[in-house]
Amino acid sequence: MNILFNKIVSSTLNISERQVENTIRLLDEGATIPFISRYRKEVTGALDEVQISNVKEQYDKLRELEKRKQTIITTIGEQGKLTPDLRTRLENSWNAMEIEDIYLPYRPKRRTRAEVAREKGLEPLAKILMIQTENNLDIKAQAFVKNDVVDTEEALKGARDIIAEWISENERARNMVRSIFRKEAIISSRVVKGKEEEAAKYRDYFDWSEPLRRCSSHRLLAVRRGESEGFLKVSIEPDSELCIERLEGLFVKNATASAAQVNEAVRDGYKRLLKPSIETEFAALSKERADDEAIRVFTENLRQLLLAAPLGQKRVMGIDPGYRTGCKLVCLDEQGDLLHNETIYPHPPKQDVVGASRKVTKLVEAYNIQAIAIGNGTASRETERFIANLRYDRKLQVFIVSENGASIYSASKVAREEFPNYDVTVRGAVSIGRRLMDPLAELVKIDPKSIGVGQYQHDVDQMKLKRALDQTVENCVNQVGVNVNTASKHLLTYVSGLGPQLAQNIVDYRQKNGAFTQRKQLMKVPRMGEKAFEQSAGFLRIPGAENPLDNSAVHPESYAIVERMAKDLNCTVRELIENKDLKKKLHLEDYISGTVGMLTINDIISELDKPGRDPRQTVKVFEFDPTVRTIEDLKEGQVLPGIVTNITNFGCFVDIGIKENGLVHISQLANKYISDPTEIISLHQHVTVKVIGIDLERKRVQLSMKDI
Repeated sequence: MNILFNKIVSSTLNISERQVENTIRLLDEGATIPFISRYRKEVTGALDEVQISNVKEQYDKLRELEKRKQTIITTIGEQGKLTPDLRTRLENSWNAMEIEDIYLPYRPKRRTRAEVAREKGLEPLAKILMIQTENNLDIKAQAFVKNDVVDTEEALKGARDIIAEWISENERARNMVRSIFRKEAIISSRVVKGKEEEAAKYRDYFDWSEPLRRCSSHRLLAVRRGESEGFLKVSIEPDSELCIERLEGLFVKNATASAAQVNEAVRDGYKRLLKPSIETEFAALSKERADDEAIRVFTENLRQLLLAAPLGQKRVMGIDPGYRTGCKLVCLDEQGDLLHNETIYPHPPKQDVVGASRKVTKLVEAYNIQAIAIGNGTASRETERFIANLRYDRKLQVFIVSENGASIYSASKVAREEFPNYDVTVRGAVSIGRRLMDPLAELVKIDPKSIGVGQYQHDVDQMKLKRALDQTVENCVNQVGVNVNTASKHLLTYVSGLGPQLAQNIVDYRQKNGAFTQRKQLMKVPRMGEKAFEQSAGFLRIPGAENPLDNSAVHPESYAIVERMAKDLNCTVRELIENKDLKKKLHLEDYISGTVGMLTINDIISELDKPGRDPRQTVKVFEFDPTVRTIEDLKEGQVLPGIVTNITNFGCFVDIGIKENGLVHISQLANKYISDPTEIISLHQHVTVKVIGIDLERKRVQLSMKDI
């Protein structure tokens, strides 16, 4: 079976069977996706995280399909209807839709109209009609008028019900209708009568339709949400007469009286059974495709957000701005630990500008603050202006930081564990400050769904979304690497091979025994077995370690290779790392072995050039246009600086310094056709945009990046 699975996955993903076989073997042995993609390139043929994840997903689907087939075979067998041909068809099919079609006539049903007709003994009459040679139907039907069948019309009606069910369960009929749905189906939505006012936000879909195959993910998810909220009626259907005409061609053989009965059964079977069944099927398929696209967008946004540029280990003042309740202010040290918290009231109604100014400047001096992070929520612009106008005893950088998810974190169990003696407002300000220092380390504490960088994330398959987001977080954490001596339990949880318990054990061990000085000390952590060490060690960094390789992405299993390189050059490992000219003297082919190929050797050399270097970019200060503070300040044609806050498959949203984010539609991103906005922009990118539309009533702003 494994050989067959490898062949199917290989064909589906267009990679070799050998790559599939080796990847599945590594996964079954307990290797993680980040470990495989980073340290087993020779084995997989250099598959990346996405490809490995796809192999796993396809393989898991085949395993589930095999279980489903066995259940079906058992069920049909218990009915005494499992012929050798039927078993062979089921065993040889790996198409889920085809398997369900084969099973359909044998699937246990509720008491259908056809079942009632069979109980009345009308199936022989249905078979007579299907032959389509009989013209004298009254005589034939009269033989079935007995018991619960009161007359010939009831007998014929029951026979037609049976025929209608046969047609709806016929594989050729279903595939024919599917083909028409695939090419011709129209999805449409109408507002539920009497709910026009209540459903105002779905106004664009009150009387809407388009070909299903062209319907974008965001539009389909929008109408389905409107449907689930009871505001819209949604349908998917092709030209019904075309479907019926094709079915008549398939089932109606001539112009006899019995053929007319079959013709009537075809129409009934299509409208009552076949169309609703295929419509449900296509509704599910289109929703699944829309979910996959939305999840793809969400995971890419999350990846960009997690890999956003960090300020690094600096002393930061975090400010959660507000009006009536004041601005919550915290001072953090280089590790992000809370040193001091305060509330200032520089804005109305209190407007204690003098007192607030004195507090801020004194705290900057007292705690040696190097940068200030201001949340981008309520009163953000006013707070930024207030902070920027103060005079300090040093040069300070001021950053606006996204607050998305900060309130979720501040009320979470994680935050209560970190700051049991502080309220949610202080925790929120700490999160804002830490996000500037290291977005990845802080954001891993928040449920990815709450970070607010997706589209319709609450409408998609939640299990599939969670798997994709968790995998994205894991990939990002391992791509960057983690300082084992400063990382929180929550960050360590996502390191390859660890998980919550081992992460907690590492934190407990370093609290009891002090900082780790070498990677092999990790083996002393309770429950850290050889497999967990193998999977995690390469992603855990120890700055200042005696062995410089312990602060690099070189895996301990490859230390011997680097030591041999140093020995061949008659130098130390540290000298080899620090001297680029030395590395150029190496003959890399000399270090290839049965288990180590050139892919791994090149990775080692690349890491020796920049051991432990953070792959993320450097954070940049951004300033909004000071003349624009509300939507009323905007004018069409105005050119403004902005920050990309969210990316969807129909464009991106840009913060231009007002409450409402503006939309740059995909058609306004560039002077050329764009199929995917991420071709042009990335999350938190600094952009220049032009105002091309202002809807004050709906609080919507349309922007363009063309011709600027």
